[in-house]
Amino acid sequence: MTEPQSLKPKLKPTADGRVSRDNRQTVGDQFIDNPRMTCRDVNVYYADKQAINNVSLDIGSNEVISMIGPSGCGKSTFLRCLNRMNDTIDTCRVTGEIKMDGHNIYSNEIDVVALRAQVGIVFQKPNPFPKSIYENIAYGPRIHGLVENKTEMDEIVETSIKRAGLWEEVKDRLDQPGTGLSGGQQQRLCIARTIAVGPEVILMDEPCSALDPIATAIIEDLIDELRQHFSIAIVTHSMQQASRVSQRTAYFHLGDLIEVGPTSRIFTSPRHELTEDYITGRFG
Repeated sequence: MTEPQSLKPKLKPTADGRVSRDNRQTVGDQFIDNPRMTCRDVNVYYADKQAINNVSLDIGSNEVISMIGPSGCGKSTFLRCLNRMNDTIDTCRVTGEIKMDGHNIYSNEIDVVALRAQVGIVFQKPNPFPKSIYENIAYGPRIHGLVENKTEMDEIVETSIKRAGLWEEVKDRLDQPGTGLSGGQQQRLCIARTIAVGPEVILMDEPCSALDPIATAIIEDLIDELRQHFSIAIVTHSMQQASRVSQRTAYFHLGDLIEVGPTSRIFTSPRHELTEDYITGRFG
């Protein structure tokens, strides 16, 4: 989707055609046709400190969008805005508009518990409940009233674990603690737990940073399969991972959204000097 010409920032290119480091306006394709979520003029404050500066971005349907940038750039803070996880921080304040299904998710009329079922999140460190593998998956559907009997619950548990690529490894020990699984298995269990409540969007905050290369490869293959059914936004410090799993990439720098575009273009022909500096390792 093309924004009206009057809303487009006037960007001054450098001699080689890129936007200079001094210009903090967003470059690239922030807006798309048929977005799953729309974010407009989002600002985030921790007490008096501003962490996110006037960010506008669309989250597409059935795609993976990677959010990259140096530590402290605001990418995880922005990700947590998408299901109001920042509400749990007393000093945090969010302004602007984030819509899903045409509704502003920060409206007072929004049920935050229901929102977090629709927009699930997988954290950096696997955090299975201290329950059995079965109960880890069953917990969400039970508290949200999604099942009426054990047969339905069994079906949701099996389907969710299969979608997470874990079924063959755990089908004979569903009554054993989820905490007894390996790190990579625990992360897939957490993904299965997220899927079980029927989300539409899955947020992933560095989901592979604590995993070994083999477990990481399994999770990345899983992400590619899941995007057929869900919209996925992933924060990652690994540019190689972003290039492997995502179709669009958003680069953040000091709270500003600097550049957005197709992942292949961002990594081969960035349009902003700050993006190029990060991609080429000059800083970050």
